Amino acid sequence: MTLAPYASDPARSRGRRHPEAPAPTRTDFQRDRDRIVHSTAFRRLVYKTQVFLNHEGDLFRTRLTHSIEVAQLARSIARPLGLNEDLVEAIALAHDLGHTPFGHAGQDALNACMQGLGGFEHNLQSLRVVDRLEERYPAFDGLNLSFETREGILKHCSRVHAQHLEQVEPGGVARRFLDGTQPSLEAQLCNLADEIAYNAHDIDDGVRSGLITLEQVAQVPLFGLHCAQARAEHPDLQGRRLLYESIRRMLSALVYDVIDATRERLQAVAPADADAARAAGPIVRFSEPLREASVALKRFLFANLYRHPRVMETTTQAQEVVRDLFEAYRSRPAEMQAGFAAQPDRPRAVADYVAGMTDRFALREHERLTGRKLLAAT
Repeated sequence: MTLAPYASDPARSRGRRHPEAPAPTRTDFQRDRDRIVHSTAFRRLVYKTQVFLNHEGDLFRTRLTHSIEVAQLARSIARPLGLNEDLVEAIALAHDLGHTPFGHAGQDALNACMQGLGGFEHNLQSLRVVDRLEERYPAFDGLNLSFETREGILKHCSRVHAQHLEQVEPGGVARRFLDGTQPSLEAQLCNLADEIAYNAHDIDDGVRSGLITLEQVAQVPLFGLHCAQARAEHPDLQGRRLLYESIRRMLSALVYDVIDATRERLQAVAPADADAARAAGPIVRFSEPLREASVALKRFLFANLYRHPRVMETTTQAQEVVRDLFEAYRSRPAEMQAGFAAQPDRPRAVADYVAGMTDRFALREHERLTGRKLLAAT
């Protein structure tokens, strides 16, 4: 792998919180990726909601398949830019480890339960998973990942939480939220790859579900352009083949646009190394026309898919499950696994326990604790 000067070089990593001898055949970032893939939290992603609840269909995306798609897109963009592919893969595979069951509905419900108690942010929870909650090694909690991977995992963070993290880890992964600098280029890339991935696969899942139609999405300029081109070149194309071909073309256009726009910015800024890139403001980007087109697509999906009455109905019930679980475990901590029940900060322990659940385990636990069956536990 040939790295550009501004890429994250594992030989210059800021290291791990707990020093370890280097691996004989792997870089630090490769080792991070392997630890993430073998973690319990990563395996749980296969039964965590992306948009549609896990039991609603076998072919809808889950948090696991979403994370794999983000990793693929991120690597495709990283290579021509000379960025570190192993680091972008590690960040992409870990970025949703802290997500609750039932997707954003679960996150919003858990954050409401934790108001006045520290709140809940899924990006911060992802960092908490890799820093504390995974239990695999005899000498430390968590996965002991490198600074650069942890920095990329913490995509968003409130100022209050950043100040708290800075007290615990001065100059650490939260510092950039206080001083206005950026994360590594690899982390910036994963943020955009995440956006590209969910825009594309939510179109696919939305049409497959029947909640939106191909004709509706074709009215959105970003998708409609590529759909029209596919139809012009293949007049007999229809149905799923037309949908897939249109999405494929849209993905390619977005990927190539990020590569070209980022190269242009890199030439203008000319960062000498990874730290200079962090100080130069956002570098990895869409061109302005594609950024606006991507925002318009997100607005369409928000209005027509994420706020569709059927999705909202399951959202309401999913939030009820999370609230009921939180209150049940808070009043009866012995119902949790022993390691969580023994924690002195009970609300945070309950949040950790609930956030780590898969959709189906949360539904089974809810039925066990309340005697009521919501949604459709499997």
